[in-house]
Order: sequence, then structure tokens, then C-alpha cells
Amino acid sequence: MTFSWTPHRFSGGALALDVANSVILRFDPDRSIDRFAEANQLAAFPAAAEQFCAERALFGAIAPVEASNTENFLHLRETIDRHFRAQVLGQADRRTLADLLEAAALMLRSASSETALEAATARSALQLAATPEPDRLKICGNCGWLFLDRSKNRSRTWCDMAVCGNRMKANRHYRRTRKEDTT
Repeated sequence: MTFSWTPHRFSGGALALDVANSVILRFDPDRSIDRFAEANQLAAFPAAAEQFCAERALFGAIAPVEASNTENFLHLRETIDRHFRAQVLGQADRRTLADLLEAAALMLRSASSETALEAATARSALQLAATPEPDRLKICGNCGWLFLDRSKNRSRTWCDMAVCGNRMKANRHYRRTRKEDTT
């Protein structure tokens, strides 16, 4: 499958969320795509994150995940998704937080360097867990990705207006015009 890392793929607002969002249509088993299942995509992610990630100034140059750390990195990704998704839904508890902390600690201990993607992702997740405004974390109403709502009035409902927002608005317009045609 031909694929490139575009700005839309980094609409989470934090490196940890962008990593979690690397699974497309996570809750649709028939259509779900894990972008990190292909080694070349996982290897290309750090360079794209340096260019597009909202936290790029915090982490600078990011080194790829060491092959020996890939399984633990993917576990961190899933733990990030589970904890922050549960937080948005009001279901986070000490266990999801403990799992996140353990996975992040493992990555910080096993990363080959401070600049490794796994270390940067762990630090991003810890910063996100300590955020004073957890209500800014949301789930996209179209694709289900996690994102930070940095809008002034906290009214954002899509991860990216140019992609998901347009799709939702076009879908709403289509349904409205179809309804008018049938009446």
C-alpha cells in the first residue's frame, strides 16, 4: 500500500496522540490499518514528526525506534490509546494510569537515546497525563482519533477540519438534501 506521512496524520496535537493515531479506523476490524505494521512506515515516522508534529520544538531530531524495542513501543502506543480514550470517556482509573506509567518507564529505560522515538513518545505521554486541562482531550467525531482541542472556546469536534470536518459537513449536507428530495 502506498502511503505518506502528511500534516493530517499529525493532527493529534501531541506526539503521543499522533503515535496512538497511527492505527486507522481502530474499532473497525474489517477496515482497520496499522501504519506501523510496515517497518518502512515506522522508520519514516520520526522524520515526518520532526516536520509536522505540534510538539516538534520540544523533541527536535527524533531517531527511529530500535528494532529490538519495536514490540515495547507498540505496547506503549496501545497503552496511550487505552488510557487517553478512557480519560475522554470518563472511564480512566488508577489502572489505566498505572499501565501508562509502566509502559512509559519501560520505554525511557530501554530507549537507545534521549532522541529515540520511543523516549520522545513516552515523555509526550507523561506530559499529556500531567496536563492541567484534561477536558481539552477529545475523540474525533468522524475518524475516532484522539486530539487536543486548542480552540479558544473548546468547541472543536474533529481532529482536522480540512479532512474529517469536511467529510462530516458534506455527509450532513448530503443527508439534508436527500431528505428534501424525498419529501
